[in-house]
Amino acid sequence: MKMNAQLSASATAARAHQEMFAYWASLRRGASLPSRVDLHPSGIKRMLPTVSLTDVKRGSEGAIDYRLRLAGTGLYSVYGREITGRTLEDVYNSAAVEYWRRELDKVVNERRPGVGVHSLAWKGSPHMSILWLRLPLASNGRDVDMILGYDAVVGAQAADQHSGIRAA
Repeated sequence: MKMNAQLSASATAARAHQEMFAYWASLRRGASLPSRVDLHPSGIKRMLPTVSLTDVKRGSEGAIDYRLRLAGTGLYSVYGREITGRTLEDVYNSAAVEYWRRELDKVVNERRPGVGVHSLAWKGSPHMSILWLRLPLASNGRDVDMILGYDAVVGAQAADQHSGIRAA
């Protein structure tokens, strides 16, 4: 039974990822990336609890840094605290910072979506993972200055934890 529940949650997460990707793709204008102003919460209403917006900050030496501009309310139970306004270093341990920096750098530099699975073992929850999707946004249609994120929590979790995943 537990395995079936996990597979069902994973399938639901994958469908939500497809839905979020389709929404993002619908905002593109030819080869131009969508921008933050193109996003309308009503278009992704059921996914909002685990949506995030990450600012891409370019330094004078070409270094890129990331700050979470917005983190949906469903992410509070994942991280155990509010992460809006925080940098990667404020949220994660050093190994997880390296992982996220590498993945976000790919989204920024390649101007393409990224997807993956990240274990929550770093925060003491080895039985849970995030199935994540990161979508590039660009004010000028080309240079990524923000990343739209969607996280689906999969794995065993307490019944009272809100994952942001709902059955269709």
